[in-house]
Parts: sequence; structure tokens; C-alpha cells
Amino acid sequence: MSFDWFNPQAFFGSIVYALVGVVVFWLCFIIIDKITPVDMWAEIVEKHNKALAMVVAAMCLGISIIVAAAIH
Repeated sequence: MSFDWFNPQAFFGSIVYALVGVVVFWLCFIIIDKITPVDMWAEIVEKHNKALAMVVAAMCLGISIIVAAAIH
């Protein structure tokens, strides 16, 4: 069994792209949190607003798919 598929350059490139994707995701989440009229984090964590949590989860999945597609 050979490890020709394990190229260190590709491995570290993937790590860098993953970190860039996470940073872009968090920046998008922070921007969306700032432009909404309520503090989403406090609303979800302190008031246990499940409907908002589901909307934020769907938004997170959407942003993640867009970031992954852009990086891929």
C-alpha cells in the first residue's frame, strides 16, 4: 500500500483552506448578527428561543455550503 495520495503540500493546503472557511463563516455570522434587530446569541442561549435557533442553524448551513463551494 503506497501513500502517494498523502501529499504534504495538499494536506497543508487543505488545512489552510479549512481555516479560511471557518474565518469567513464566523465573519458572516457576526455581520448577520449585527444587522439583525435582536441579539441572536442572547435570544438563543438565555431565552431558549428554539425557532430562532433553527433559523440560525439553517443560515449556518447555508453559509457553510457557500464557503465550501467557493473554496472547492
